[in-house]
Amino acid sequence: MTTFSIDPTLLNYIVCPETRQILRLVDESLLETLRARQLAQTLKNRGGDLVVGTLVGALIRQDGRVVYPIIDDLPDLVFESGILL
Repeated sequence: MTTFSIDPTLLNYIVCPETRQILRLVDESLLETLRARQLAQTLKNRGGDLVVGTLVGALIRQDGRVVYPIIDDLPDLVFESGILL
């Protein structure tokens, strides 16, 4: 499965919608964990919905408590779409 990439300069402008903390791409290990949870249908967002679609990456908040999924090459930065870790 391919992993999402983003221009590092653009990452300077993308922030958490809740706290305005910096976001960065998750490492491969965490991404695989998230994909495994998605496959097991246990990966839910803050809104309580299962995360669906092709999870190609995720952006993690600076404090490491929340990730925002990148589904089908589109980052989902809506508060309710955040996944608590």
